[in-house]
Amino acid sequence: MVPERLGKLLTTAKLITEDQLQKALLTQKKEGGRLGGILVKMAFIEEDKLLKFLSQQYGIPAIDLSKLQIDPAVTKLVPAEVVLKYRVMPVKRSGATLSLAMVDPTDVFAVDDIKFMTGYEIEPMVASETAVMTAISKGYDASSKQLQTVLKDLESQETTADPTIIREEEVDIGKLKEAVEEVPVVKLANLILNEAVKKKVSDIHIEPYEKSFRVRYRLDGSLYEVMSPPKKLQAALTSRFKIMSDLDIAERRLPQDGRIKMKFEDKEVDLRVSCLPCLFGEKIVMRLLDKSNLTLDLTKLGFDPKALENFMKAIGSPYGMVLVTGPTGSGKTTTLYSALNYINTIDVNIMTAEDPVEYNLMGINQVQMKDEIGLNFAAALRSFLRQDPDIIMVGEIRDYETAEIGVKAALTGHLVLSTLHTNDAPSTINRLLNMGIEPFLVASSVVMIIAQRLVHRVCKDCKELEKVPVPMLVKAGMTEEEAKSAVCYKGKGCSTCSDTGYKGRLALYEVMPIGEEVRELILQGASSDEIKKRAISTGMKTLRMSGLSKIREGITTLEEVVDSTFPD
Repeated sequence: MVPERLGKLLTTAKLITEDQLQKALLTQKKEGGRLGGILVKMAFIEEDKLLKFLSQQYGIPAIDLSKLQIDPAVTKLVPAEVVLKYRVMPVKRSGATLSLAMVDPTDVFAVDDIKFMTGYEIEPMVASETAVMTAISKGYDASSKQLQTVLKDLESQETTADPTIIREEEVDIGKLKEAVEEVPVVKLANLILNEAVKKKVSDIHIEPYEKSFRVRYRLDGSLYEVMSPPKKLQAALTSRFKIMSDLDIAERRLPQDGRIKMKFEDKEVDLRVSCLPCLFGEKIVMRLLDKSNLTLDLTKLGFDPKALENFMKAIGSPYGMVLVTGPTGSGKTTTLYSALNYINTIDVNIMTAEDPVEYNLMGINQVQMKDEIGLNFAAALRSFLRQDPDIIMVGEIRDYETAEIGVKAALTGHLVLSTLHTNDAPSTINRLLNMGIEPFLVASSVVMIIAQRLVHRVCKDCKELEKVPVPMLVKAGMTEEEAKSAVCYKGKGCSTCSDTGYKGRLALYEVMPIGEEVRELILQGASSDEIKKRAISTGMKTLRMSGLSKIREGITTLEEVVDSTFPD
């Protein structure tokens, strides 16, 4: 509702005088805030009268939040940051309708935003600002209250960061440094980091746009918005993170990379920071590397018993090459670290070349790549061979030189672990051949190839039976008999999983040992399809097969498997 419009309505109804309205508008201009709240605060109108007037004026029911016991599952539908931003409180859910207590029931932006976010039709109800803020404090956790305080500080405090500071040509570094050290900016930066660690997110995105500024978290592979700080804080907040990462705040034209090491509840967390100049400012992405979240137990990653047995046998080999393939974000690094953790004993020398080193592992010699000074995978591999290694891990095989040295190391008595970007295990063979490695070298050196994908787990707290039509299961790859006997599950949606039905992720694995039959096909120059058929005939389960078995076990859903894997 436009302030002047509300003021005019109240004066016309003779609930306030023109003089009172002008005083309230002057206060609003100086301090900010909503006109209705200011009128109540200045004792020009009672809150109950204002509430009754708004209800009658707009034909929207009023609600007394103090007498309501709000279901926690309803509050989970709308994030704390959104309710604070719009001064609203979700009250109840009825079918496809969500009732929303609002300080300003005519705020179409709030209604549209929450409708889009939740998928529910919104029924506005009018409530006093005091009642809404009290309900928010009760209904949301301590971190939300902390966020409320910080955002209030940011709104009320005059920051020394000039709003024009975001314009590239007019940067005053002195002013920027002052703004970075202001208490609200420091508090907000710390809150963003602490909440991310607490919620076990994998990435934090700080994103500038033309007229807005937002913060998003990636949790279980999906991004969601957590807050929209005031646009005027963009430069100061961005620079705060750059200072924490030891980056140059004066350089805003080139990408920069850094690290932050922080302590949270007696545990150390590393953050890998990437800063990228965009159209309306610098975007910062921080990857959280919390070792306590790293699952290093091979039995908990998602391997089928036979596939796990084959994998453990391969990484227990005295020499040879084990390759893990899959797209970015499919969990390859976790699989490799788990393998290294399993074979990390006092009697072996393990060397790793990584870009970047994501986790520090005790007893393993890890080397960070630095392309700018010539320390790349190939150079590191050459040096490793003079360091008396037993096991070598190369972060990624990107070119012929790295592949060639890796193959030779595997043939000369070393176990080599690495990753490649291919769609499945059989096509990895052709990728190596296309790089220029001779077929006989590939056949002799590679002992196993693993392809993997990540899928969401069904939430254990709201798991329920799901009737999936038999033709859909058959189309996905099950036999008629398997489809008829399959018992499928889905998540209903609860507070544990934020009403998504999923909580956590697990990997689907395609484990292809290079046996005699597959080795013979490689030497003959067979296609990926021929190698795949032969591998399946000798017991390999494809990614789709692995996914279907996880559906039958009730761990994931048909939608997840179909979205993540190709049909066989």
